[in-house]
Amino acid sequence: MKIPYNYIVIEGCIGAGKTTFAKMIAEEFNAEMVLEQFADNPFLPKFYEDPVHYALPVEMHFLMERYQQLSRLLTARDMFKDFVVGDYFIDKCIIFSKNNLLPDEFKLYSTVFDTISSFLPKPDLIVYLYNEPEILLKHIAQRGRSYEQNITAEYLSNIQESYLNYFKRNTNIPVVLVQTSSMDFVKSHNDYLAIRELLEQPFGNGLHRVSFNQERGL
Repeated sequence: MKIPYNYIVIEGCIGAGKTTFAKMIAEEFNAEMVLEQFADNPFLPKFYEDPVHYALPVEMHFLMERYQQLSRLLTARDMFKDFVVGDYFIDKCIIFSKNNLLPDEFKLYSTVFDTISSFLPKPDLIVYLYNEPEILLKHIAQRGRSYEQNITAEYLSNIQESYLNYFKRNTNIPVVLVQTSSMDFVKSHNDYLAIRELLEQPFGNGLHRVSFNQERGL
């Protein structure tokens, strides 16, 4: 199988399994991984306890950390890897901050984001793992991060809707939205293969929706 993309991003809402799937792709292929370092954000547990007070510092910390990480792709690529696979799209900074920040905070944040994001590489393909909020909550509960246990279905639904609206408006990158509510790509190898094979296909810019029948065909 030949991957025709140099930089692939696996995206999804909280609990969608994007990091797991990105690692599976990197392990199967000779891919360099770029993974979100959410555990290094000291404001994240505080944000879930007091979103209004800690929204701006949590978003600014994520933005600067992601900027430093992605900027290294321009200067320090691993030349022995065939392509790059990541578990986040830098524009998620805008998606989350618009949901989390007050209007005046978001205006300031957007100015900073627009300035630094223009220097960062953009993915050749985004695969968005779409799942229902109720299933996302089950995944969140199973992984057992204490600071995530107060996340609500309403919050997840708002974030996911923001992702979809953003992808509809911004059509300069191919985005493949995969309905994964009835899939388990960790336990089912066939489910994994069904999604993985999408990476072999050429997609034009814009949003493409993909779902599978029970036999895992398109």
